Amino acid sequence: MAIDMSEMLAGVSMDYQSSDTTFSNLYTGEGVPLTNQVLGGQASGTNLLEALEKASFEKGYSLEQVKEDFAQGRRGIVSFDYNGIPETLSYAPVGGTNWLMTYLIRESVIDEQINTISRGIITRSVAQSLLTVLVLMGMFFYIFQQNKKTAHLQLEKETADTEHRIKQEEMEHRIALQEELLSQKEQGQQQNRMIRALSSDYRSVYYLELDKNSGVCYQERTDLPGFKTGESFPYLEAVTAYCNQYVMEPYREEFLKFIQPNAVRKGLEENLVISYRYMISVNGRESWEIVKFAGVRHPDEREDHIVHTVGACFADVDAETRKSLEQQQALSDALETAEQANRAKTAFLSNMSHEIRTPMNAIIGLDNIAINDPETPEKTRGYLKKIGASANHLLNLINDILDMSRIESGRLSIKNEEFSFSELLQTVNTMFSGQCMDKGLEYLCHIRGEVDDYYIGDMMKLRQVLINILGNAVKFTPEGGKVELTVERLAQFENQTTLRFTIADTGIGMSREFLPRLFDTFAQEDSSTTSRYGSSGLGMAITKNIVEMMNGNIEVESEKGVGTTFYVKVTLMNASRHEDGEESIVISPSEMSVLIVDDDPVACEHAKLVLEKAGIAADLASSGAEAIEKVKLRHARREPYNLILLDWQMPEMDGVETARRIREIISHESAIIILTAYRWDDVLEEALQAGVDSFIPKPLFVATVLDEFKSAMKRKGITAGRKQEKAELRGRRILLAEDVQINAEIMSMVLQAREMEADLAENGKIAVEKYESHEPGYYDAILMDMRMPEMDGLEATRRIRAADRPDAQIIPIIALTANAFDEDVQRSLQAGLNAHLSKPVEPENLYSTLESLIKA
Repeated sequence: MAIDMSEMLAGVSMDYQSSDTTFSNLYTGEGVPLTNQVLGGQASGTNLLEALEKASFEKGYSLEQVKEDFAQGRRGIVSFDYNGIPETLSYAPVGGTNWLMTYLIRESVIDEQINTISRGIITRSVAQSLLTVLVLMGMFFYIFQQNKKTAHLQLEKETADTEHRIKQEEMEHRIALQEELLSQKEQGQQQNRMIRALSSDYRSVYYLELDKNSGVCYQERTDLPGFKTGESFPYLEAVTAYCNQYVMEPYREEFLKFIQPNAVRKGLEENLVISYRYMISVNGRESWEIVKFAGVRHPDEREDHIVHTVGACFADVDAETRKSLEQQQALSDALETAEQANRAKTAFLSNMSHEIRTPMNAIIGLDNIAINDPETPEKTRGYLKKIGASANHLLNLINDILDMSRIESGRLSIKNEEFSFSELLQTVNTMFSGQCMDKGLEYLCHIRGEVDDYYIGDMMKLRQVLINILGNAVKFTPEGGKVELTVERLAQFENQTTLRFTIADTGIGMSREFLPRLFDTFAQEDSSTTSRYGSSGLGMAITKNIVEMMNGNIEVESEKGVGTTFYVKVTLMNASRHEDGEESIVISPSEMSVLIVDDDPVACEHAKLVLEKAGIAADLASSGAEAIEKVKLRHARREPYNLILLDWQMPEMDGVETARRIREIISHESAIIILTAYRWDDVLEEALQAGVDSFIPKPLFVATVLDEFKSAMKRKGITAGRKQEKAELRGRRILLAEDVQINAEIMSMVLQAREMEADLAENGKIAVEKYESHEPGYYDAILMDMRMPEMDGLEATRRIRAADRPDAQIIPIIALTANAFDEDVQRSLQAGLNAHLSKPVEPENLYSTLESLIKA
């Protein structure tokens, strides 16, 4: 139903009598007001429409909006100014009717109501807040008082607990301290009892302060008058007086030295306790006594590491000392008896060996004569050979017994004389290569590294060692086996060389259990060995003793059924002489360096093996180009090959062309030999022009190589080894120390024969004085007799070597003695002697020795 807003609004009158009047009108749909009540205001009886038309609406409100809301029956609120007074009109539909309820409210009335309400709220809020604050303050005060009271109670409780704990800890500490004091007291009592128990073994005990020379008696002596317990005394004066009164004369001086403070300090620097045993005489009774000193603190506890205070104890050791002396005397008597028996046995064996040797020589000699007699029947000759073999075996046994007796008696001496080492090996190799050939064994000898031609030592004893070991190797190796001897130089220091001889066989071997007893006298692994092979059981014992006397050692490795290897090390003095061959050419295989060139690897390895068997070191090259490169390398290092072995027929570059290229590099410093299986007549001239020295047919043999090498060196006029430079002896000044006038005259004449000047010294002392009185280099050499009055040759040599002079260590000193090779030789070498010449001295030997030792 449409509402006529003009009629509805026209039917509403407003009567504004005051600013707080509120009115309410209700209208029907026809605009007829149900009620029309004006509550008051400025426009009393004024129509609402007229009022609205005169009003000024706020932004967002308009009269058209109000009219439309009334027409549509919608709820709404509108604000406007009427005559400068803000008003608010609220209207809302009445349910079930077509009426709208309107409310016109002045905004000042709303503000006043709101302000009234706000003031009430604020007043109530302030009151509530004050009340809350008061309540909270009361509660806080109450809580504070309660906390304060609680804290006070807690403090009182903690204070009480602390006081209780302190009292408890103090009580526990007192109890622990009391227990510790009781324990220390008990421990002190135990220590005192222990000290009393230990000191019961001593006659007296003293506490000494070495720095203050004072002492305190801790345990007084009861058998002699002396200091009382706790009494102080001057240390040195008291002990010296005791020594002079009671210590017996043979021990008095040593006793006084022992008790000196400095001696005590020095003795206790490294030892916890020092002691001295001596004999005293009290009331005519002699007894053994001992004094002991011990530091109060251990050495590592002393800050300055100096002993200041010590404990001194005197004890009776008469009974145990006399018992010990009796035992020592018994042992000494038993030893003397055993030595006498041993000397008697040795004398018997020695005498018997000599007695048996005389007829044995006759038997062997006659046996040889009979065997070589052409009239001896063949059957008898066979018997004689068996007799000779048995006689030689018996003679070997006698020699072993004699050597063993000499060793046991200490009469076996090692000589030191110059010998040919190459001759020694040649003798041994000749002997055993023949034996091995007869028995069907392979015998090999190798030399590794440099081995000199001459050494100083005992050649006979060294040969005996090698023969003993090699003899066993041949004896215990069955047919088809091998025996091998290898010699090598292990070390060389100053004028000494250590050699090792390795003897290996593939024989029956020995068990490990027997090896520790191998070097015992009469040792045999089983009885069948003696019956089958024959042995005295002395050979290895003798060998071991000889090696040890030569300052060497011997070791053995063996396995049953596999073989045995012995290692013998000996140290020999270097000799100044070397082997002089034809035209001063020396060939030492161990010093040779060879290059083998062959495209056939089998041929190379064979040639190397053959040369190495002779102790010659060899390099391999499989072609001419490789050989040239190796030669260049060695030439750059100034280590040229002594010999180059070239195969003739090689691919790419044959032997002749290779030789030509090598000669362009090294000229003639190496020998070149063509090794071929073909005839070389067609290329001989070309090869010689290329620089080839010789030809050798294949297969290669060491002897042939060495002979051709030696011939090549001779043609070239050079030596294969190092030539020994010899000093000119004319005009040399020699200091001769000789106390025997006739010997001095003879030696002076020998020296003058080579225009040398001899300065004679009658003994070693004068020799040292003459040496020191002249400037360095005045004497070229010294000939020193060993046995001279006032000062012997050994002491004189030591004095000279110890002199502070530039020539003290280099001047040659040569021993002249009638017994130059006895056991004193080792000591003389240690004294600094260079060589030994036995009297009567052979002039040539003297000259050659001087030539080699004097600096050229």
